[in-house]
Amino acid sequence: QVQLVESGGGLVQSGGSLRLSCAASGTIYSSYRMAWFRQAPGKEREFVASVTWRNNKKEYGDSVSGRFTIFRDAAENTVFLQMNNLKPEDTAVYYCAADASPDSPPGTISAYDYWGQGTQVTVSS
Repeated sequence: QVQLVESGGGLVQSGGSLRLSCAASGTIYSSYRMAWFRQAPGKEREFVASVTWRNNKKEYGDSVSGRFTIFRDAAENTVFLQMNNLKPEDTAVYYCAADASPDSPPGTISAYDYWGQGTQVTVSS
């Protein structure tokens, strides 16, 4: 069993930066893929970024590519999302997720076995 706890959300002005953290308790096996999703009010949950635990392969959603960076600290069982040049349209609840046996595209929501409770990010114009 894996529990995920996000932190680091908050209010920031357009153009600013935030770093989100996702601390995982339990065992993260080398086969896992970790990801960030987000959901804005009235919208569907959207894939943001993912990283594989074994070989550190990273993928990004089109709307954040070039602005956001996902990285992990395997020793601390923590995944981070560095968000730069934030825009008002980045406002959403951000969720951390873990896929124990990744055999689907990283944006496949139903593939993820564990989810955090979410952290709110608000970007003011």
